[in-house]
Amino acid sequence: MSTTSIKTIFWDIGGVLLTNGWDKGQQQRVLTRLGVDLADYDARHDAANYFWERGLSDARTFFNKTVFHADAPAYNFSFEDLWAALCAENHVLHKECFDILASLRSIGTYKLATLNNESRELNAYRLDAFHLRPYFDYFICSGYVHEMKPHPGIYQAAIDISGFPADTALVIDDKLENCEAAAALGMHAIRFESPAQLSNELAQLGVHAVYA
Repeated sequence: MSTTSIKTIFWDIGGVLLTNGWDKGQQQRVLTRLGVDLADYDARHDAANYFWERGLSDARTFFNKTVFHADAPAYNFSFEDLWAALCAENHVLHKECFDILASLRSIGTYKLATLNNESRELNAYRLDAFHLRPYFDYFICSGYVHEMKPHPGIYQAAIDISGFPADTALVIDDKLENCEAAAALGMHAIRFESPAQLSNELAQLGVHAVYA
């Protein structure tokens, strides 16, 4: 495959560049520390999360439905305290992936975009806190397009927004089902395992990036 075949590279964020934003383990750590009934939270989570991660409600609404609801005890922490604890769970996962990103940015051949499942507020926090914005040309997020991977709608939105055919797009994602969904629409996909593996598979597609 020639280097001109790939025009747009879509990056997942959680599991590739950063830790996940608010996964099951993070929820358990934060909510247990704050004294929240996990069973009650879990029973309410999915219904509220459907709207939150699709950008159809905000963070305060999500936590009002799952933590600060009418039947909950009077907690000694606020929404702001909970949000700060949530944000503190976020960290860089692979610095080398940032090196790969910087290399691709410096080459200037490819459009670089995110393609991730995240609420609007948490996505904005992560883009700013970890200085991700300068690496990317644009951002495709479930909170913006109102659909989540692996639903084909979010991939079709990414293809349409790119302005190029599906077979010129490459998706980098740590989840097999998300890679399979991208491939089903004709996109190239790399299932991320490590920075070295990613660099090798990029090279096989004619995309040569270096990392420290």
